[in-house]
Amino acid sequence: MSGSDIAGLIAAAAFVVLVVLLAVPIIKLGKVFDELRKSIKDLAEGTTPLIGEVANTVATTNDQLKKVDVITNNVSDTTANVSALSSLVAATVGKPLIKVAAFTEGVKVAMNTKPSGKARRSR
Repeated sequence: MSGSDIAGLIAAAAFVVLVVLLAVPIIKLGKVFDELRKSIKDLAEGTTPLIGEVANTVATTNDQLKKVDVITNNVSDTTANVSALSSLVAATVGKPLIKVAAFTEGVKVAMNTKPSGKARRSR
């Protein structure tokens, strides 16, 4: 064997060692990618039903809010009706009641006046 053959064998052996040393990190990186793919698959499998449940919850919440809106409108209508009714009662009963009270007070004052025209002091 000549010197160039030995140098070629050394270079080939060095190349094989280099390839082996580079293969180990590449194999480990492949395992990392496999685990990452598995994690993403598990996450997707867990997320899909969760998204369905969230959509169901949002739909149920919207239905409940529609019911609350109807209730709120009914309460608003009832409040307006009660206000109108109280105004009607005040106008219907209040004015005659004020007139009766004024008349009663006038009669009371008239009963307490002396014949001289001055009002007596009530106790």
